Amino acid sequence: MRLAVLKERRAGETRVAATPETVKKLVALGLAVAVESGAGLASGLPDAQYREAGAEIAPDAASTLAGAGIVLKVRAPLARGEGERDELSLIPRGALLIGTLDALSDAGRARAYAEAGIDACSMELLPRITRAQSMDVLSSQANLAGYRAVVEGAGAFDKGFPMLMTAAGTIPAANVFVMGAGVAGLQAIATARRLGGRVSATDVRPAAKEEIKSLGASFVGYEDAESQAAQTAGGYARQLSAEFYAKQAEVVAAHVVKQDVVICTALVQGRKAPTLLTAEMVAGMKPGSVVVDIAADAGGNCALTVPGESITTEGGVKILGHRNWPGRIPAAASSLYARNLLTFLTTFWDKEAGAPKLPAEDEIIRGVALTRAGAVIHPQLQTAG
Repeated sequence: MRLAVLKERRAGETRVAATPETVKKLVALGLAVAVESGAGLASGLPDAQYREAGAEIAPDAASTLAGAGIVLKVRAPLARGEGERDELSLIPRGALLIGTLDALSDAGRARAYAEAGIDACSMELLPRITRAQSMDVLSSQANLAGYRAVVEGAGAFDKGFPMLMTAAGTIPAANVFVMGAGVAGLQAIATARRLGGRVSATDVRPAAKEEIKSLGASFVGYEDAESQAAQTAGGYARQLSAEFYAKQAEVVAAHVVKQDVVICTALVQGRKAPTLLTAEMVAGMKPGSVVVDIAADAGGNCALTVPGESITTEGGVKILGHRNWPGRIPAAASSLYARNLLTFLTTFWDKEAGAPKLPAEDEIIRGVALTRAGAVIHPQLQTAG
């Protein structure tokens, strides 16, 4: 069976879905791996390394996909009118497409896969269960996003992160506030602590308070009976009432004015990111303060975030609203993402058939499978329409 790895063409995407390390293991499964020329360059992976790992280097998307039974992508393939090339039309009927396809925000995308006869698996929908942890692309990429957010926040902050004692005087440690203590937030807390910042954090989920404290940060937040039910079974934050958010905002507003760097990481699955940092809160921050909004792709946690841009407010507060934060550390992000996809394939690999076997009754497959045999099968997409 031929497995194709395409070069990512969506704007700002620097990652790749397979690395020389995972190509070797894919070849060992008996797959013929084809990698489009230049696919790994943005991640520091030249064609020669893929060739040494046993891959065929194909000159373009069409030749890479010719005869492919499996296609690995980071982002959804470009459809007609979406970019320089219609990648979707080049994928053979019956092929298995695996990537972070973002299908829940665009139901038409899954229908297009079904019409093209493609069996699609969208890895961001992976259920958060123990046996799926090693293939959890959201966690692996969020971890790196949290790290990168602090590094870039420190770079944008005009003072040092740790307390610096010199003969000329002392520079105090930076006050760092992390909003949201999921995977990205917890990594941001740990990284800010390593850099010497005084770190505090908030999250509406009850389990987050102890996690925050375990990393040496102080917890900030409003707690009541409603907040005790603020977490879904999958570990995500649940949408709460307007009254709760108003009370939480009062506590946060009083804290934010004292902060030097605010890292925003809060996401609610399948929804626009909640606005946690209002324009009034930003206006109260000190000139030279920095807001880093990891949630920019989902609209941002900060009311003033401009997705894809870095701005400075009239009050001198810098707001970093970059898109695709994992893509800002592409070598590491590609390495982890590629391992996630490899684990998914090997978990469901049928040695006798020399192909993946995706049982419809398996909890993982029920979570990620969008289409099969020309039909949309994901429950959330069927409900949507």
